[in-house]
Amino acid sequence: MPATDAQENARRPLRRFAPLNPEKAKSSGERVLKGIVFDVDGTLCQPQNYMFGQMRAALGIPKSIDILDHIYSLPESEQEAAHESIRAIEREAMTSQKPQPGLVELMTYLDKRGMQKGICTRNFDMPVTHLLTKFLPNTTFSPIITRAFRPPKPDPAGILHIASSWGLEDGGNSLIMVGDSIDDMAAGHRAGAATVLLVNEANEKLRTHAHTDVCIARLDELIWMLDEGFVGHGDVASRVIGKGK
Repeated sequence: MPATDAQENARRPLRRFAPLNPEKAKSSGERVLKGIVFDVDGTLCQPQNYMFGQMRAALGIPKSIDILDHIYSLPESEQEAAHESIRAIEREAMTSQKPQPGLVELMTYLDKRGMQKGICTRNFDMPVTHLLTKFLPNTTFSPIITRAFRPPKPDPAGILHIASSWGLEDGGNSLIMVGDSIDDMAAGHRAGAATVLLVNEANEKLRTHAHTDVCIARLDELIWMLDEGFVGHGDVASRVIGKGK
């Protein structure tokens, strides 16, 4: 019989990192956090989930079929036109991007602490560049993994590529993945990273998923947690920070 999420959580050890506050880190024997990887749509900016319905309509596929998997399954001569049909939807949507609450505050804190930041997204590069230029012009993310990188999330390859580019030799074990989808949680988990779910109305069910370590309602809720020392809780009640506490 397959294990339930609760059973998987019970078997998974707590994910812990030393406090980023240097005074508190002195007495901590926990692993040092080396970097944080962020998703884009629904994480750095507010969700624009309506795009996915538009994309599937443009491609003529049902909700049960993954958009990128479908495109890559097409004959090579048809793939560029299919890509362009969804890029057009993303280009239109990016003009109405809104930053997530707490975005600037969290990035200001991470920059102050000298924390490496990367991006791993299934978006193409233009909406990502638009978001960063408009809302975070003074913050650096590197590397930025977009749709051009294959295989995409939920495969952990993008996160592992980021870890390797930072010179880390333990895969994603010294990283946190912040996202809003099952693809984000699964990719982070498979890479060995701790996972943080930014909760919204569409992803509530992922609060209790075995691949979710911590839930937050706003990005800046991470500031206190990182400053005091990150703990990925093993039970649902203590894992929920902020809304629904």
